[in-house]
Amino acid sequence: MAVPFRRTSKTAKRKRRTHFKLQVPGMVGCPNCGEMKLAHRVCKACGTYKGKEVVNN
Repeated sequence: MAVPFRRTSKTAKRKRRTHFKLQVPGMVGCPNCGEMKLAHRVCKACGTYKGKEVVNN
């Protein structure tokens, strides 16, 4: 079985783990009602997308 020749330093270990983090969803304000919504999706508050009413509330 292969065994590491040298111990992995703290810096090398932390450099490898820099990409291991949570992603924040892209939130934008709805141009119609001003509520925060996910980008490129229908607004849950007013039901519009790109200035057109898609869902009747």
